[in-house]
Amino acid sequence: MFDFKVAEEPRKEAPSGGLYDYIIIGAGPAGLSSAIYAARDGMKVLVLEKEVVGGLAATTELIENYPGFPEGIAGEELMERMRKQAERFGTEIVEFDEVTKVEPVKKGLIRVHTAEGETYEGKVVLLATGSQPKHLGIPGEEEFYGRGVSYCATCDGPLYKGKRVVVIGCGNSGLQEGQNLLNYASEVTFIEFLDHSPAEKILQERVMNHPKATCYFNSQVVEIKGDEKVTAVVFKDRATGELKEIPADGVFIYVGYKPDTEFVKDLVELNRWGYIKTDEKMRTKVEGVLAAGDVRADNLAQVTVAVSDGCKAAMTTREYLAELKSEA
Repeated sequence: MFDFKVAEEPRKEAPSGGLYDYIIIGAGPAGLSSAIYAARDGMKVLVLEKEVVGGLAATTELIENYPGFPEGIAGEELMERMRKQAERFGTEIVEFDEVTKVEPVKKGLIRVHTAEGETYEGKVVLLATGSQPKHLGIPGEEEFYGRGVSYCATCDGPLYKGKRVVVIGCGNSGLQEGQNLLNYASEVTFIEFLDHSPAEKILQERVMNHPKATCYFNSQVVEIKGDEKVTAVVFKDRATGELKEIPADGVFIYVGYKPDTEFVKDLVELNRWGYIKTDEKMRTKVEGVLAAGDVRADNLAQVTVAVSDGCKAAMTTREYLAELKSEA
């Protein structure tokens, strides 16, 4: 499980109860933006988050491509601003309670059950649960998790000041987080399965030309070694089959993401990778159940796209509530 940065005093507000117009599952960019639009429109909105508000965006040290912030903004700060904006319009937020089941009862009534034994009822439910980093499934990965293996450079980067670090994956996430690690580590080795980096050109230029960075492409990591903590990484040259071992104090893994859809896999339609299929209005095949953000199929996994999805979902909810009212 991915470790998010947890506040010193976790907040868990008690919801007011009753029937909600809109229940949002997930408090990342999609969920919070949808809450802002919906609550401002006068809807009674509840946001349920299994961890801490902010999602993956909150773990990004610097977001440079979100409009309106020419110098960039820390992901944690951006998400905290979104939270305050949603709460300003009356959104109720519950953290640290995982949704385990979404149960459509009838048109205009959906029950949401949580791990803490709570049951909430809403007219519309938005699935905005995002995704989690994939694991490699190699020897040493699970054994040394928290003892050198990490999935969050923003969280754990400062622990590796002056040390040797390996980043697995040279996509946007790997290089973006690698930039953070280059501020602390004595050297950072990047290992990519493909024969090239699929990341944005600006990230490639910043990272791969850095004096402390070394890059291996067309390479597959096969083992993470250690005793009490990580000591080395073994990888294979995919062209020659040659095995190489390099010393390492820390390993940061960025090899893609897995959508958080297990709890609704028998409810909504998923694509082959487990992402939720929707139409252009964020509607799933289940009436009254919407999906937005990184959990949705064909999403670009960008904060701006997630925010747009959340807005669309709120507008769709407005239309649906008007329909329910006209039928009453």
